Amino acid sequence: MRKVGIIGMGHVGATVAFDLFTHGYVDELVLLDKNEAKAEAEYNDLSDTLARNDYYVKLKFGKWDDLRDADIIVTAFGDIKASVESGDRFAELPINMKNAKEVGAKIKASGFNGILINISNPCDAVSAVLQKVTGLSKDQVFGTGTFLDTARMQRIVGEKLHENPKNVEGWVLGEHGSSQFTAWSTLRVNNRIAAQLFDEQTQQELSDQPNKNSFKVARGKGYTSYAIATCAVKLVQAVFTNARMYEPVSVYLPEYKTYVGYPAIIGSDGIEEVLKLQLTSSEREKLAGSAEKIKHNLEKYAD
Repeated sequence: MRKVGIIGMGHVGATVAFDLFTHGYVDELVLLDKNEAKAEAEYNDLSDTLARNDYYVKLKFGKWDDLRDADIIVTAFGDIKASVESGDRFAELPINMKNAKEVGAKIKASGFNGILINISNPCDAVSAVLQKVTGLSKDQVFGTGTFLDTARMQRIVGEKLHENPKNVEGWVLGEHGSSQFTAWSTLRVNNRIAAQLFDEQTQQELSDQPNKNSFKVARGKGYTSYAIATCAVKLVQAVFTNARMYEPVSVYLPEYKTYVGYPAIIGSDGIEEVLKLQLTSSEREKLAGSAEKIKHNLEKYAD
């Protein structure tokens, strides 16, 4: 029985639920939101498709105790309005720090002991708070992190070279936010070294674009949903199938004493392994600086 709880039924959480539901990736879904009427509405809307859906999925809503035997929880609470207006996802931290503590306490009280995948922003900081409050291990709690930013980079570099984005390999590292960066030493396009295909100015412009594109989407739609939901669902699948998928997520790195976007192997136990990258000195400095920004903001809003 593949059971997933989704906390937060906004645009992102509802899209994750719809994707899991319509593709038959789960056997049971639990929908939760502080606005119980919203959770009930999403429950009813999905339930109304059961006679037409290709898969049967058991649905529940509104009861935190239903998380006790869930395999995976996806947290997607919060409102991106503050970050869209400021251009900085840490603008969401004051309210989402409070939300994460409340949600984390309810998750702990439910007896849940599975894998927690966090989407809520600022992703790295909220992942850290959720791990601490739930008491789950650092391997059990991780965030979508730079998984989405890497996909955005693959699209941008692919378009520049008229290539399928799947032919672009490599990572965006660091904060899921303004201090993220493209690690050009890791990039290959059809086995060609990507750094040799662009001058330094173009590299910087392309590196800045993933974060800019996220806000372009958010300002145009009022939110983002499809791309981030797709990333979350991919991670859910990796856990359920023990895929040992190697992708950049928000993972705890002891070296920096914080969660930060970095490649890890994801399987049935969550974070199975983190393999150290051979980065350039400049890239190591950027990663350390990004980690410091995350820690600074966590300390700034800590009780």
